[in-house]
Amino acid sequence: MPRTVKGSITIEGHAIPITNPDKPLWPEMGITKAMYLQKLAALAPYLLRYCQNRLLTTIRYPHGVPGEFFYQKNAPEPLPPYVHTAEQEGIHYIVLNGLPELLWLGNLAALEFHPSLHYAGSTLPCEWMIDLDPSREVEPRIMEAASIVGNVLHSLGIDSVPKTSGATGVQIIVPINEGITFDELRVIGLFVGRFVTEKHPDLFTLERLKKNRGDRIYFDYLQHYQGKTLAAPYTPRARPGATVSTPLHWEEVASNVSPLDFHLLNIEERLQKTGDLIAALPPQPLEQVISHLNTKKPGR
Repeated sequence: MPRTVKGSITIEGHAIPITNPDKPLWPEMGITKAMYLQKLAALAPYLLRYCQNRLLTTIRYPHGVPGEFFYQKNAPEPLPPYVHTAEQEGIHYIVLNGLPELLWLGNLAALEFHPSLHYAGSTLPCEWMIDLDPSREVEPRIMEAASIVGNVLHSLGIDSVPKTSGATGVQIIVPINEGITFDELRVIGLFVGRFVTEKHPDLFTLERLKKNRGDRIYFDYLQHYQGKTLAAPYTPRARPGATVSTPLHWEEVASNVSPLDFHLLNIEERLQKTGDLIAALPPQPLEQVISHLNTKKPGR
């Protein structure tokens, strides 16, 4: 029988239970649970910024990667007193506001963090994200596609930050002013999506059904909506290589950087050099673009 080791660490006055610290979570990378918790603590100042006051879905791997996993939306019982929840549509979501909750979830082998795209109790988006989703498991054109979309946004007066999903795709993030709606963002998303698919029909598609996409990259502007989730910036991913969803410089995109280059073993060093690239970008003037597109609608 495997030996069960139990202990605890005290964070901000709260005792966080730690079980089986030597359990391999990414065996091929040599990452144990104890190492994972250390990396989560280093990621916390960045990851928590994009999870705080949002409805959290986690993906748990009780036996590590690539073992069985399950999505957790409802908070498990019993909850420690420092873990708070918010209810929506009958689901009691964890609201990940601090380091104690993050490490508690890490001990439960929550390896991925997927927050809602709006704050708890709100119906307005926190930011705008376009998801570029490859149809192939290995897609050498993903950075080319991201660069094209970034250039189109820039031509509209919109600066953005690309980030690896930590899997095969890239998301493009635009900070926004409070008050813009999800539906307004879909208007811009559809406009940009149609433009890039018409200009590059062999590279992009707006086809939702994967079986009908061929080898084209899905320009997904629909996933960014109330009730849906996307991988948080700086979340680890339960993938080979222990990759982390990492914001990039556009120069890195132009040099065709690989998403596999950013992982739990080097992310701390990178963040010490780059800081939070998303937080460094101010809200963008989307209102002007939305107003212009609305005046172009038929019948107006």
